[in-house]
Amino acid sequence: MPKKIVFRADDLGYSEGVNYGIEKAIRDGLIRSQGVMVNMPATQHGVDLVKGYDIAFSVHANICSGRPLTDPELIPSLVTADGLFKSSSTYRAASEDFVVYEEVLLEVEAQYQRFVELFGRKPDYFEGHAVASANFFKALEAIAEKYDLTYSGLPLDFSQPLTIGQSQVRMNMECMRPDYDPLEMVQRVVSQMTEDVVELFVFHPGYLDQDLLDHSSLTLPRPKEVAMLIASATKEWLKEQRVELIDYRDL
Repeated sequence: MPKKIVFRADDLGYSEGVNYGIEKAIRDGLIRSQGVMVNMPATQHGVDLVKGYDIAFSVHANICSGRPLTDPELIPSLVTADGLFKSSSTYRAASEDFVVYEEVLLEVEAQYQRFVELFGRKPDYFEGHAVASANFFKALEAIAEKYDLTYSGLPLDFSQPLTIGQSQVRMNMECMRPDYDPLEMVQRVVSQMTEDVVELFVFHPGYLDQDLLDHSSLTLPRPKEVAMLIASATKEWLKEQRVELIDYRDL
């Protein structure tokens, strides 16, 4: 029984530069599962770039970047006075969960429906972007159950696997570490993995543009991940390890 891994990319739609890097990581690289931020100005640009690839796509549900799809007056707990989503730093600084469940449920439902409009079908999986909020997670789970979607949540303990679909899956994401080396992470995890758990690697590939630099704290790791994901050395090493690269549709 071969060891199995999933290489997932998040943030399609964040900016055109991010979109171009993601498309490169799909076309010439190892990304087979892709999360889509459906509410951003660059969403359509990104979808047009990658929609034709035979990979798994998800709603990368977002409540901390750009403008909501729901009328801001209906979701006051999520937005600033100018109708933009509150930033991820606002969520991190909060001492309690200020997200109102009924409000975030409206926005998550709207983002699910926008994905269906963009792709003409249901997403292959369903997950959230950047925010650790119990009510946000509860809304994601509710919409996933309502539409019979494969839900991919965040673990409380990254060392412990989650049940996703029919598989035990352990999530690996280290891009915020100051000494981050994406190839070292992959090699370390794959070298220690067992056959009973699928190792899921979450990446944020992209190229830098001014929009990203103005709005995101995650910058330099993005092109570093593109380079690793398209490198022939990465592909050869994984081949030598005899691991099988799968996507969310296989879980």
